[in-house]
Amino acid sequence: MFFAFSKTLGIMLLPINFLIELGLLGVLLLLTRWAKFGRRLLVASTLLLALCGFTPLGSLLMYPLESRFPPWDASRGAPDGIVVLGGGIDPDPAAAHGEAAFSSSAGRVISAAQLAHRFPSARILYSGGSANFLNDTSAREADYAVKVFEGLGIPKERLIIERESRNTFENAEFSKKLADPKPGEHWLLLTSAFHMPRSIGIFRKVGFAVEACPVDWRLAGERDLTHFPAQSEEGLQHTNLAVREWLGLIAYRLTGRTDELFPGPTSTN
Repeated sequence: MFFAFSKTLGIMLLPINFLIELGLLGVLLLLTRWAKFGRRLLVASTLLLALCGFTPLGSLLMYPLESRFPPWDASRGAPDGIVVLGGGIDPDPAAAHGEAAFSSSAGRVISAAQLAHRFPSARILYSGGSANFLNDTSAREADYAVKVFEGLGIPKERLIIERESRNTFENAEFSKKLADPKPGEHWLLLTSAFHMPRSIGIFRKVGFAVEACPVDWRLAGERDLTHFPAQSEEGLQHTNLAVREWLGLIAYRLTGRTDELFPGPTSTN
């Protein structure tokens, strides 16, 4: 039920989708006796789209997420394992073309490979299935990640593949079962910086102790808080990603999938 909710209502509430829906409703109302209200909806949707696309709104929403956890400190010692959350490979075009098709979160895969070379004894657990709502028999992201890691010089023997998860909560649950972390073991959690607060909260909830290793930053830091994008695509992308994460944080907290609304570092993170 939660998965279905996130893939229907959750998607409808994303800023770009919601504002387009608002504009379409306005167009339909123009043909009725509520035409005046329809015109107001059209104006509002247009102005709000411009606000999302051409102002620092997306950066203002994204910055607290990306700055919540500092970069991982290697002085803490070599990790025994690294959990890499999926999202860096799009399985549908990958299946269509027979090779990995990278998404905008490909930095997760590249950073994981770099850490794998830096710490040759660490196990690499890649967690990523298919997030498709209607087709659960589609290609799994993790299947293509194996080929990518091997191509980057990471032996298959070092890889632990989790290919059934559909969302972050399942990432955490299934990864814990496969990793079977022992007392005293040191595991990293690697995902995009904006996604780290929710991810850490979920891993804490399922009892998998991990250290945050944020990567794939989208902002240059505080200076982006006053940056007005020249192209609307940049602002809209940041706004969509940030709102999706904030909605996810609220939904996961309300449904008991995390114990904190905005998880942050502890003495071990």
